[in-house]
Amino acid sequence: MKLRKATAAATTALVLSLTATACGGGDGDSDSGSGGGDKIKIGIKYDQPGLGLKEPGGSFSGFDVDVATYVAKELGYEADQIEWVETKSADRENALARGDVKFITATYSITDERKEKVDFAGPYLLAHQDLLVKADSDIKEGTDLNGKKLCSVTGSTSAQNVKDEIAPDAQLKQNGTYSECIAGLQSGAVDAVTTDDSILAGFAAQDQYKGKFKLAGLKLSNENYGIGIKKGDSETLNKINEALEKMVSEKAWDKAVADNFGPANYQNEPAPKIGTIVS
Repeated sequence: MKLRKATAAATTALVLSLTATACGGGDGDSDSGSGGGDKIKIGIKYDQPGLGLKEPGGSFSGFDVDVATYVAKELGYEADQIEWVETKSADRENALARGDVKFITATYSITDERKEKVDFAGPYLLAHQDLLVKADSDIKEGTDLNGKKLCSVTGSTSAQNVKDEIAPDAQLKQNGTYSECIAGLQSGAVDAVTTDDSILAGFAAQDQYKGKFKLAGLKLSNENYGIGIKKGDSETLNKINEALEKMVSEKAWDKAVADNFGPANYQNEPAPKIGTIVS
């Protein structure tokens, strides 16, 4: 009888233990956006210095990373609870729809077309299409590009816009990455590189390029960077907007700008007002 009672007691203890484990959630990820979970998955770029860059040692740096880290903390997640997920431009909407990430901070310009598929918090940065040239370059206006070699990445409309609207005699060169364009600018293979000024400033701020390049400051377009969120997730949207407002009021936004773009003498716009889109 004693043996049967001991066995029954052990069985009861085992059942209670398994039940508690099932109810406790174990080690699974949590993307609820309200904290308390093990991890939160955030989409960023891996290849944009000053914005979203995966360092050789595996760490991450950049303005987008700093913004996302601040927002995540306001949602209840510490830095070591963040799982960074590479989200390339063409896959951002799908990554949110699939639930691969909770939100995306990756030079994600707010447009009417994109707003049909995702919701945006912010904007948190107003960037402009610009030119990056050598520090001693005589290119000061868009029309100075006539007869010059202008580089951008394959599939980008930036360089074509310059040729169509500003400098019809510019010679366009397309590369697979901005890193290749920057290398061409350094070697003299091209005379200028064009894309968002924030992206250009990030490259110019790298140690190997400090003092070698400058931004022309032309402001050829307005790019309102927002944080992408799954369509209809108004709870997360409101929380992120509150976090961005706090980041600005605490001057953490200014520090992030200075840390990531300062070496390039980037003349950033003031922090934009939440919900205000500059067209």
